[in-house]
Amino acid sequence: MTAGLSPGSATCKKCACATSSSPFRCEEGPVQSPLMNSPHLSDGQGYNSLVPGMYSQQVATKNPLHTSSGLSNYGVSQNVPQFSNYQGPGQTLNRPPVGSASLATAQQGPVAQMPPPLQNSVVVSSSAGTFHSGVNLPAHSNWQYGHAPLNQPTMGSQANHFAHGAATRPLLSSTVNTNASTNYNYVSSAGGPPVQNSYTKPGSQLTYSPVRPPIGTAPIGSQASIWPLAPPAAPPASITSQALQNSSTTQEAGDVASTASDGLLVQNNYDTIEGGGFLASAHTASAPQNPKTNRHVGSAYPTLPLGYQNASPSGGPRMQYPGGPQQFPQPCLGTNPLAASMGGLSLQPEGLRPINLLQERNILPATPLQPPIPNLHEDIQKLNCNPELFRCTLTNIPQTQALLNKAKLPLGLMLHPFKDLSQLPVVTSSTIVRCRSCRTYINPFVSFLDQRRWKCNLCYRVNDVPEEFMYNPVTRVYGEPHKRPEVQNATIEFMAPSEYMLRPPQPPVYLFVFDVSHNAIETGYLNTVCKTVLDNLDLVPGNTRTKIGFITFDSTIHFYSLQEGLSQPQMLIVSDIEDVFIPMPENLLVNLNESKELIQDLLRTLPQMFTNSLETQSALGPALQAAFKLMSPTGGRISVFQTQLPTLGVGALKSREEPNQKASAKDIHLTPSTDFYKKLALDCSGQQVAVDLFLLSGQYSDLASLGCISRYSAGSVYYYQSYHQQHNPLLVEKLQKELKRYLTRKIGFEAVMRIRCTKGLSIHTFHGNFFVRSTDLLSLPNVNPDAGYAVQMSVEESLTDMQVVCFQSALLYTSSKGERRIRVHTLCLPVVSQLSDVYLGADVQAITGLLANMAVDRSVSASLSDARDALVNAIVDSLSAYRSSVLTIQQPGLMAPISLRLFPLYVLALLKQKAFQTGTNIRSDDRIFTMCQVKNQPLVYLMLMMHPNLYRIDNLTDERALNINDRTIPQPPILQLSAEKLNRDGAYLMDAGSVMFLWVGKNCGQNFINNVLGVPHYASIPHNLAQLPELDTAESSRVLAFISWLREQRPFFPILYILRDESPWKPSFLQNMIEDRTESALSYYEFLLHIQQQVNK
Repeated sequence: MTAGLSPGSATCKKCACATSSSPFRCEEGPVQSPLMNSPHLSDGQGYNSLVPGMYSQQVATKNPLHTSSGLSNYGVSQNVPQFSNYQGPGQTLNRPPVGSASLATAQQGPVAQMPPPLQNSVVVSSSAGTFHSGVNLPAHSNWQYGHAPLNQPTMGSQANHFAHGAATRPLLSSTVNTNASTNYNYVSSAGGPPVQNSYTKPGSQLTYSPVRPPIGTAPIGSQASIWPLAPPAAPPASITSQALQNSSTTQEAGDVASTASDGLLVQNNYDTIEGGGFLASAHTASAPQNPKTNRHVGSAYPTLPLGYQNASPSGGPRMQYPGGPQQFPQPCLGTNPLAASMGGLSLQPEGLRPINLLQERNILPATPLQPPIPNLHEDIQKLNCNPELFRCTLTNIPQTQALLNKAKLPLGLMLHPFKDLSQLPVVTSSTIVRCRSCRTYINPFVSFLDQRRWKCNLCYRVNDVPEEFMYNPVTRVYGEPHKRPEVQNATIEFMAPSEYMLRPPQPPVYLFVFDVSHNAIETGYLNTVCKTVLDNLDLVPGNTRTKIGFITFDSTIHFYSLQEGLSQPQMLIVSDIEDVFIPMPENLLVNLNESKELIQDLLRTLPQMFTNSLETQSALGPALQAAFKLMSPTGGRISVFQTQLPTLGVGALKSREEPNQKASAKDIHLTPSTDFYKKLALDCSGQQVAVDLFLLSGQYSDLASLGCISRYSAGSVYYYQSYHQQHNPLLVEKLQKELKRYLTRKIGFEAVMRIRCTKGLSIHTFHGNFFVRSTDLLSLPNVNPDAGYAVQMSVEESLTDMQVVCFQSALLYTSSKGERRIRVHTLCLPVVSQLSDVYLGADVQAITGLLANMAVDRSVSASLSDARDALVNAIVDSLSAYRSSVLTIQQPGLMAPISLRLFPLYVLALLKQKAFQTGTNIRSDDRIFTMCQVKNQPLVYLMLMMHPNLYRIDNLTDERALNINDRTIPQPPILQLSAEKLNRDGAYLMDAGSVMFLWVGKNCGQNFINNVLGVPHYASIPHNLAQLPELDTAESSRVLAFISWLREQRPFFPILYILRDESPWKPSFLQNMIEDRTESALSYYEFLLHIQQQVNK
């Protein structure tokens, strides 16, 4: 096979590129670097003495699943296993036995010493809240990545959706075994919300009282959850070699390596670095055990035995505390005491007031609906995670699974973990304090028993406070660990030390793959894309190591050598698409700074290079294979631009859609027609490569199959239906704006995410774009600030002895600057025992968002009609349960609590979305793209797409306006989505997320037409008007300011269509009138009557 070249270039011959072992294994993530895989690793305590910056509290681990655990099947979708079946540490994983001699040998080695406390380190708080405590991460600018072998074993696949079990009628809740063993409760981590920063400036006052109250009160009739114990037997500053030898059977969760029951040393991967799930490793009798404690969280500091008050553990500095250890009172973590005291009265909370939905039609609030506030103590709620980042469907967690089942509401979390934040505390420290059992990061909801001990709020283990953590970088005071930034912020980011790296952080690598077939050139997209990339080249996230490359394809594949020293880019053509190889691999991905001129030349000439091409075939599959081979050694991001159905080579597809076919529920193709793209995506995920797909097509392109390349590699899908540079200029602007955002937004590489929760809760299903690695670890080769995720949960153990539960997400990623970082979000919610309280805390938007994710999976695994029925049943079941179990007086009509008053409206809106519509001419690709948005969009954008906002804008005033950066932003009330709310005398703006409609009534006032639209009268409004003129009038300024403000709230660019009564876009506008009857769907009132009929059965 040969590679064709452009004139003047030498023939490129296929060669065996020098390859070395990949730094990753497909099955379980990265392989250890030699540093992490040192022969000096202690098997007994399981942490590496050669890793700098480690202290005596080791990093958590969880044994990776064995390949026999069913995670290696590509062909069919698999559900995340129930955690009762999880083979946790200490269970035999069918490994060959290892002799005791090797175990004894592994125990010999030097001992890790904790670094001395940073007594004189200076803490600087930047405007972004970053703390520098004298620790500089080493730069890895000279790291050389070897080429990975390209014939690696493939990774097992797990579907990102729940199992579809047989039921008498469709239900969206997964079957959960509440009696399952809970020895291995799932806990994972990731995330981050914008919270109120209490320390953005050096020396600033914290927002709370300097004395932190104890978290939780002692339960009535029992002792407080404190232990007047003797001081720790072992000094926290170091561990002696004798101690290692005496505890060779002890396995600490968090060790860099752990042993299974057969003695086999389990190698490190990302799972062990981030830390395993709850109780990731067994604790034997030789490990220090905590006395059995009540699960109420802390109270005050205990009265310690004589001789301990003024003592510090040996090896650390002796601090004198006046009168013994300070009492750190912490606010009760239970419910609001005022609300609790009201419970005995006959007053009914407003949220439980029943309303008759058939009588109260105007229930939509005039302002954006706010999430319910958890019923927690005021001081605790101030610390809680921002709901934009971390949100639960129920803000009152039921005590038991039986109570949750009785409520008929789904329990789950909606996450936006990498959201752009205006204030994000960033802490640089050699010590990241985590629970030694469950690996929870220290957070505002732990309790300090004294200055030296803290109790985990997830597994309730008592942990020692490391010496360095005693110093508060904000107040610069020693002995106040409860005032550290980590304990004052529910969202925080850590600069990760070297223990959290399996290899030096990868450089930012970006590869663009362009379709240059005749169809693609005809659309003119290459002009827009190349110009946008060229204009934003200097804004792409990265550093001096940033690399970039380009591939184009039609029936052949074209590479571009951008080697420094060339006078112009050199094209290398590979015509053998059956066995793709990489010609001159060292010159195809080049340093952006060193080869910038060649890159700019290529971007300027690329659109003209294929102008006369008559090649109509598309070899997308081979092009993706080539891109994967090129990116495998380092990882990075592949951006693919495709304009038609792939027709050549592997991954070729055939049309499954008949033109003008009525979209009946039975004939819709939602499943992939080939598993090629899913398999390739999993290979990409194993090499830390994500693929983003830009589909610009006017013809059927089988997005159900193509979308898998992004879904399983943690990428994104962008769809521009009927894109054409001349015929559809609105899409040209949309592509330009969204591509600019895509190129310049923040990005995280080689990321993993885990969500942990309090013991007794478990997570069993994930939704979003990712690959599930080792049961509960989400593999995210790329993470971006515009991606959302959802998880379903169940109550595995009774929570009756708990006042609150907590959830924590942790996202470990590499920044574009080459820094390893961990973003952590923690959410605290109260536990309730009454069914009425469960309904009182229902978050109707989060419930609808989770149901939407579940319905997409049901559509794919079963059928569209099944998913629609299940959505309706979700309303019927919950309102039936409320009527039969909570309402004391039965009333006629359709009764619902105020917290769920919008539930039927939101579900009706979901049923009228393109994803779930039936009986209309919905194109397959349109439907699949809407489903992709449901699965990948954060909740705030999903709700706007599902239930648009309608405003009247011909009478905007400054009343209740916002003032942002010297701009006045009007805030008109939100109107119901019904044509009866439209007045021909007015002008109305509908904000549907990715599109906006401005409808001008036939009798609209002349003032608006002249001063906003800039035309003399109604009849002169152009049919294709899509942009408002900037006029020097107050009315124009208000309307433009309002529309601009709405557009700024989202990462995508909504097109604005300006409509008259005769406009061709009017049907699309009226289709979004959710409360009105359409061709194939009921009106809101008719839907309520249908629900009432089902409830009364």
